[in-house]
Amino acid sequence: MKEIDQRPLIGIVGPCGSGKSTLLAGLEKQGYRCRHIAQEHSYVKYMWKAITNPDFLIFLESSFENSTARRKLNWLPADYEIQLQRLSHARAHADLVIDTNPLNPDEVLRRALDFLNGKIP
Repeated sequence: MKEIDQRPLIGIVGPCGSGKSTLLAGLEKQGYRCRHIAQEHSYVKYMWKAITNPDFLIFLESSFENSTARRKLNWLPADYEIQLQRLSHARAHADLVIDTNPLNPDEVLRRALDFLNGKIP
């Protein structure tokens, strides 16, 4: 019989280039169970909850300039705004919002760990 993982599930959401994959890798390295939620590509505003239903939802903010530079995206500002609209429900329900614009990946990870260490015994 397969054992069920009892660790809380951490969902990570944000626009392209906000650092979701990097944060997920850092948290998993620390023993957390995480899911990358590609909500920014869905018109279903509550997809983050319907598919993943995480115990904690972390939203990563990133400006148009940083998102396009980090991922070398050939976007127009309107493309970015569409992603923000698609993410608005997840952002409104996030347990933690991290503005990644002024932070490096280690600082983003530290903020997430500080939050989760205060919430998960």
